[in-house]
Amino acid sequence: MAAVLTNKMVVVIAAEAPVGVALNTAALLGVGLGRRHDDTVGPDTADAAGTPHTGMCAYPIPILRASAEDLRTLRAEAAARDGVTVHDMHQVAQRARTYEQMSATLAGTKPDDIDYLGLALYGPRAAVDSLTGALPLYR
Repeated sequence: MAAVLTNKMVVVIAAEAPVGVALNTAALLGVGLGRRHDDTVGPDTADAAGTPHTGMCAYPIPILRASAEDLRTLRAEAAARDGVTVHDMHQVAQRARTYEQMSATLAGTKPDDIDYLGLALYGPRAAVDSLTGALPLYR
């Protein structure tokens, strides 16, 4: 019998992002989710020959899309929800060459001047569904 997952994860990518930026954004957001939520990654496994395979995310992660403007609104709404964790990827990070450069630039950037490339949300299924249920799949 499969376990019932009470939490949900989604990744939402800016519809305007070029494919390479979108893929990089999704990858970086996935790393952030895995780092923050240890319980989301299952244990290592092995195939029939005993070859090890590292643990994978135990949750399906739908990749959705929204306009960059809608990402800003979604981020604010998600951050206001109890139990929902918001991971974001923005143009400040995308343009930076080092983490230190990104951190310094972000510290001097007004919130209204941050352009989001993507978000990852994790939290209670009902809350995440109510925030993202109307968004289309990224295709």
